[in-house]
Amino acid sequence: MPLECEFFALRGIALLTDTIGKVQDRLNPDLEILGILGTMYDARTLHAREVLERVVQAFGEVVFHSVIRRTIKFPETTVAGEPITTYATTSPGAQAYRDLAREVLHRCQGV
Repeated sequence: MPLECEFFALRGIALLTDTIGKVQDRLNPDLEILGILGTMYDARTLHAREVLERVVQAFGEVVFHSVIRRTIKFPETTVAGEPITTYATTSPGAQAYRDLAREVLHRCQGV
């Protein structure tokens, strides 16, 4: 689940996990959350750092270690119509998505 590092998005994740819990109880007990991904993160702001800290406190190991930081490269990739991993292969954003892919694969091996 992507989480923009903003307060209202944090509240949305809490509501979404409540809904997932209800779905597990009523319809699909095998439904699982693979992870929560912090996105649009700007470490320069106290707000973003606090939101990420709160989500880690609330959800622990469910939160991916990879975090997608804000960068001008993401809007540029939209205009170019390419993924960041091909548009700006050496950018921190591309590296963050490669790191996330490794984390996802690692978690899926345990499933």
